[in-house]
Amino acid sequence: MKTMNYIKLSAVCSVLAIAAGCTSFLEEDLKSKLAPDNTYTSSLGFEVGATGLYAIARSEYNTWGENGAFMHNGACAYEVLQISTDLCRMGTVRDGSLVPFAELTLNPSTLFVGSYWNWAYNLIGSANELLIYSEKNDNWDYPTDKQLYQAEARFFRAYAYRTLVYLYGDVPWVETIQKPFLLSFSRDPKIEVLGHIIDDLKFAKEHLPEDPDAVKEGKLTTWAARHLLSEMYLLRGAEGDYKLAEENALEVIDSKHYSLMKSRYGADKNKPGDYFSDMFLENNQNRSAGNTESIWVMQFQYNTVGGGVNSDDWTRRAWNPQYHAIDGFALADSLGGRGLAQIYPLKWWIGVKGTNATTAGEKEGFPGIQENGIFDDGDIRNSEYNIKRNWYYNNPLTPNKLGQKCPIDDKSWSQAQLFPALKKFFFGKEENLQLTGSYKDRTKFRLAETYLLLAEAYLRQNMPDKAADAVNEVRRRAKAADVSDDEMTMDYLLDERIRELYGEESRRFTLVRTGKLIERVKKYNPEARDLIQDFHVLWPIPQAVRDANTGEFPQNPGYEGYEG
Repeated sequence: MKTMNYIKLSAVCSVLAIAAGCTSFLEEDLKSKLAPDNTYTSSLGFEVGATGLYAIARSEYNTWGENGAFMHNGACAYEVLQISTDLCRMGTVRDGSLVPFAELTLNPSTLFVGSYWNWAYNLIGSANELLIYSEKNDNWDYPTDKQLYQAEARFFRAYAYRTLVYLYGDVPWVETIQKPFLLSFSRDPKIEVLGHIIDDLKFAKEHLPEDPDAVKEGKLTTWAARHLLSEMYLLRGAEGDYKLAEENALEVIDSKHYSLMKSRYGADKNKPGDYFSDMFLENNQNRSAGNTESIWVMQFQYNTVGGGVNSDDWTRRAWNPQYHAIDGFALADSLGGRGLAQIYPLKWWIGVKGTNATTAGEKEGFPGIQENGIFDDGDIRNSEYNIKRNWYYNNPLTPNKLGQKCPIDDKSWSQAQLFPALKKFFFGKEENLQLTGSYKDRTKFRLAETYLLLAEAYLRQNMPDKAADAVNEVRRRAKAADVSDDEMTMDYLLDERIRELYGEESRRFTLVRTGKLIERVKKYNPEARDLIQDFHVLWPIPQAVRDANTGEFPQNPGYEGYEG
């Protein structure tokens, strides 16, 4: 398919250009001369190329096209993996790039339907280029360098294909660069692609570094590969896979390199907060800060070489309320900076504790809302340091309101101006409170999720007692009551993933993997419950891809009648 080949054949140029901007390996006057033939000739050149793979992986979160933000060119790219699930609904700022996913009117020409495909094959093509040249090169600083860079490339290829199979199902598996252009690709069965993903991750886990303290921040280790391998075995679900998912998760947990954070740390450890909230403060994501829970951290840090730009990660903007639109409020970093609330949390799970919002169902037949939502009393993940429910007017220009509490009610919630806000995504800089990006390093894999993947593996093997044990490790850290063996179901686990990972995980992926997307949306999401159909489990194949392919390239069911 011509579109995909253009991506693959030109991808290395993107990789090397990004890498040159993110590292100091090359002098300024060489940046315009980078090419595979003159770069992939030494260990140093492969380090440049690998740095580019990390940059393309981070661009999954890109929004508009500023500097490194070249991928999606629309707001709320990552939030389309949260909307129309059991987690959140669209706010009153009906961003055009998000609306098709909220209203389930997406079609083969919808922006992010194409950009996620392009992002994934860009990363795949770039990884393939590195792999091809690694077989040609014989100039290595150390005998292990070849396998190390191949392991990084194969991890990223697997990571990209993970997104493709979750979103599109059957997709072309490509492990080389086609010359001349191949115009007749076909879709390989999802089960076969998953086999290739698993093979890549098995190679990566054998050849990536073992000691997380011996690599640069943000670099992959064998433990990141094992964490993702556990998830991919769960997704494939073939005979013996659930046991393999269990084994890989246990290898991470038992490695002694990682532990759940259970004590205060970081620059703000003596300020009000708790050890859960500490993990999401600026500068607290990496091991150098004392975080022993993070397994893989994407490097977006503000105002640093190779860090983030204004268009990199708009999660904060998407999730945080528009409090500044209310008379009596002024933008403040302590209130999370400038939010637009393109999405906001559903009442059923977050609860109405500390608000004036009602507990009635939002639609007839919708479950009643509990005061604490799905949280136990005392669960620190529901504390004021993690979910902000108490808002006080802060604008000195309205002295009659200054310092008084502004209550959250049904109107402010539905208008996305004030609601219980996820402080995970608070970010602001006093010198520029209009910042749209989050600029914090982003934890992609952490140990708490590894425990929850382990619990999922046990449930799939009909061992609820062992699943409860795994979940209780996470719940005890949160000071929540143990779950019993009888209570330990897939739905309970999905609730626990919300409690622990709200806003962090790709919620759509989790619900698709567990086969619960349609059921949970119909039960919990009043916006999407009457719109979602079985075929919405997959996205359509981008129209441009099918148009460029000369062979048969079938569309996913439910989208066949679309005329581009």
